[in-house]
Amino acid sequence: MRQYTGNRVGLAVVGATLAGLGTYAWLRGQDRFFDLPPNAKVLPAHAHRALADEPWPLWALAAVLLLLSLVTLRWLLLCLGWGRRGAHNGTGTAMLFVGLKGVEGLGRSGVRVWEDGLRIGVTCPSAADVGAVVSKLDQDIVGKIRREVGDDDTGTVVRLHVRR
Repeated sequence: MRQYTGNRVGLAVVGATLAGLGTYAWLRGQDRFFDLPPNAKVLPAHAHRALADEPWPLWALAAVLLLLSLVTLRWLLLCLGWGRRGAHNGTGTAMLFVGLKGVEGLGRSGVRVWEDGLRIGVTCPSAADVGAVVSKLDQDIVGKIRREVGDDDTGTVVRLHVRR
């Protein structure tokens, strides 16, 4: 399940950052921050003067944080399934993998059921015999998946992606 690794790493980084910032804020609020007086500035004096003289770094920081928030919002919406059509069908996906068990190096494959029919996605390496994969899909596998998931008249879109 490689697709979840990025989400877990991203959540770990965001969680660790927020935990660090929360710990820092709590320590500053409780006056327990390594001999730092409670009315001390967060930034050193020379950095404070530089930011007071030139305001553009703060605007650049605000723009970077805005872009970061938009990227994380997109990531969250994709993780929640926003924009995907149909529902994932585990039975159809299992039948697809059983039918293509002779193909080496299959990547992402899945079956989605939506209101207009089925969507089947298969990703295979460039070394795979694409003709054999297409003939297996055309002769045998797609019909079995259609009969199991819906009926024989269900419209089906098969997307075959070949990796380099």
